[in-house]
Amino acid sequence: MSPRTTSGLSPLGTTAVTAAAGAAVGLGALAWGVLVERNRFTVRHEVLPILEPGSRTLTILHLSDLHLAPWQSEKQEWVRGLAVLEPDLIVNTGDNIGHADAHTALEYTLEPFRGVPGVFVNGSNDYYGPSPKNPFTYFGGPSKAHRAPVDLDIDRMQSFFTDQLGWLDLDNTARALELRGSRLELFGVNDAHRGWDRLDRIPGALDDLRENVGWQDDRGGPDPISIGVTHAPYQRVLNSFVNNGADVIFGGHTHGGQVQVPGYGALVTNCDLPRSKVSGLTTWSHARKTAHLEISAGLGTSIYAPVRFSCRPEAVIVTLTA
Repeated sequence: MSPRTTSGLSPLGTTAVTAAAGAAVGLGALAWGVLVERNRFTVRHEVLPILEPGSRTLTILHLSDLHLAPWQSEKQEWVRGLAVLEPDLIVNTGDNIGHADAHTALEYTLEPFRGVPGVFVNGSNDYYGPSPKNPFTYFGGPSKAHRAPVDLDIDRMQSFFTDQLGWLDLDNTARALELRGSRLELFGVNDAHRGWDRLDRIPGALDDLRENVGWQDDRGGPDPISIGVTHAPYQRVLNSFVNNGADVIFGGHTHGGQVQVPGYGALVTNCDLPRSKVSGLTTWSHARKTAHLEISAGLGTSIYAPVRFSCRPEAVIVTLTA
């Protein structure tokens, strides 16, 4: 007679049941991640008390990684609805486009923010559309381009941002804003994931800004807050930003890992950022200096890897207070 377990099943039968149960759990998790969680948009709220005493609060809306496709109407309407939060400043950290035909959808999505001050840097998916690939390669390390990309209309997107929304382009440069009595120095780089960051240009850009900004001769005003903006938060970028005096750094790109394991966290960050900082508000220290680090888990995914698990898509409200 064949051996039996106490449940009445043979070892082979027990293994089959266990495998079937595991497969069922895996399929259920995949269905949840594809059909439900990737559309469970949420707003994360953070508070940073870094303004000078007596300053009025500043509300910053951080948008990142929309990866927008023209048929994603639910995402479009949800982002449009964020206008009710009445942000004082929008920080967009790139990868807005997820399909070659998504420009009209993006313009519709962001139209309610026309006239709200904003800044942006580009991600590679603002220049090139996604291409089919095995989604599991994402978990093997930082992603790489393997085939000829589809060119996107980057000029149309940037013209919409700058000419119609009135946002400032921070790709490898620095700009200044004065909002609600606070002075902001803002600087950023193009997508470091593709090596397009020109960190060598930032010190000179900041020198030019500080020499020519309108408040340069007003010694009685508040000290400026320095904000660094990057799409991909590689350590070389974060170190440079800290060296250049950033008080706060905004980044995206990681998708929060996109899939997180309960009790373990994200499997990858898609760059050399430590997993513990894959999303949320933390700090980054370098050369005895420290900046606040705000990394968004983003609002989208590639249309060829449409899954999130234990990692809801998010927009972030960062409130700067005295």
